[in-house]
Amino acid sequence: MASRDLTPERIVRLEGDAVVLLDQRRLPDEELELWCVSAEDVADAIRTLAIRGAPAIGVAAAYGLALAARRGEDLDAAYEVLAAARPTAVNLRWALDELRDDPTPERARALHEAEVERCRAMGAHAVELVAEDSRLLTHCNTGALATGGYGSALGAVRAAWEAGRVEHVWVDETRPLLQGARLTAWELEALGIPFSVIVDGAAASLMAAGQVDAVFTGADRIAANGDVANKVGTYALALGASAHDIPFYVVAPTSTLDRGTARGSDIPIEQRDAREVTSRFPSHNPAFDVTPADLVASIVTEAGVHRAPYASSLPTPVRA
Repeated sequence: MASRDLTPERIVRLEGDAVVLLDQRRLPDEELELWCVSAEDVADAIRTLAIRGAPAIGVAAAYGLALAARRGEDLDAAYEVLAAARPTAVNLRWALDELRDDPTPERARALHEAEVERCRAMGAHAVELVAEDSRLLTHCNTGALATGGYGSALGAVRAAWEAGRVEHVWVDETRPLLQGARLTAWELEALGIPFSVIVDGAAASLMAAGQVDAVFTGADRIAANGDVANKVGTYALALGASAHDIPFYVVAPTSTLDRGTARGSDIPIEQRDAREVTSRFPSHNPAFDVTPADLVASIVTEAGVHRAPYASSLPTPVRA
């Protein structure tokens, strides 16, 4: 395939008797495809971050369940192994539930297409939040790689760029696995959008210097009250933005909404291997943190731009 191909099928697809995905662990240095021939293979790819991003792992899990059905695997067992791959992102179980009664390749593909269309709709809605000549800051990776095509928060940045409203993008490196420095930078370079990678600790000083006009992040789960679980470091950005009167926006499809979880403190936070941080010393390595709803200026879904109180303004998650 052509280099820098960000089409949905390049990110993840079901091909024959395998789920094929672009191995994000190898980017930006190598563009290699990983072929998963069982539900367990797909679950392992999700656990090890070969594919990551809440919507994208939901799509991959849907294809994994369809693959299990095609191969005659035990579907209940396949469901459980996929659902357990990562605990924080609600999209994973949502996608599996969507396919449980119809675990066919066609249904999985329809879910994938619907997620991409949701991203495009979110981007169109988010443009209204971006002023002319804006300098935007983003965290982690929320583009085509994270969503299976187009992007959530990075999709919003992309739509605003296409509308002529973006001057520059600040890309948090996103420790410890550098999803910003490796993946978001790779996508922005492919799209021709001007950007600079910054260390995570530099974001607040850029805000203080008047170099940031808005912050856009995605979400891995949004509680009923609007509290947002996202990549660790997001909460610090929201605090910095609040201190400097900079709007902090969250962009996520309704598949990320969790009406069954009342508040952020109820969201399970995945703890990852200490060796991601250090090979020698003890480490506390949460993958996510929770940003309180009162720090979020707006949440953008495919249904529009939602503002507080989020318990009443957020829409009900839709079926794919």
